[in-house]
Amino acid sequence: MKNVLFENSKIGVRVLMYAAAIALIAIIVLLNGCGIEKTDNKKINDLTYEMVEEENTPEELKKKIDEKKAADFKLTYESDKYLYVVRGYGEQETGGYSIQILDCYLTQNAVVFHTNLIGPSKDDNKTAAPSYPYLVIRLENPDKNVIFQ
Repeated sequence: MKNVLFENSKIGVRVLMYAAAIALIAIIVLLNGCGIEKTDNKKINDLTYEMVEEENTPEELKKKIDEKKAADFKLTYESDKYLYVVRGYGEQETGGYSIQILDCYLTQNAVVFHTNLIGPSKDDNKTAAPSYPYLVIRLENPDKNVIFQ
């Protein structure tokens, strides 16, 4: 009798091990299928854009900028024809800051927008009041996500 129980428990352990192995393989396969789309940052071509002054910024976008300007932010806004890309660097202690656009180009599945905050030089007359540097560019809507760098 003991041999039969021992054999049955060996079979039960084997079945359990096989079931666990199959479950593990299924989980791995499912996780590989669900993932974030990888972006290829290889430049296809530079994008033509224009700087947008505050008076030419759509009202809805102005409101969003005003809500976010105290903190570092990245924002996009689409209209029928254009994509607006906004980069803000949050509250700075003084004025005199500027933002340099290092690159704006198209990849296979994204727009890459790379900027840099430039602080005031020692020679600049700095205002004592805090500032909220940001810039807005507009380009023809390529219907792709934007990657901020």
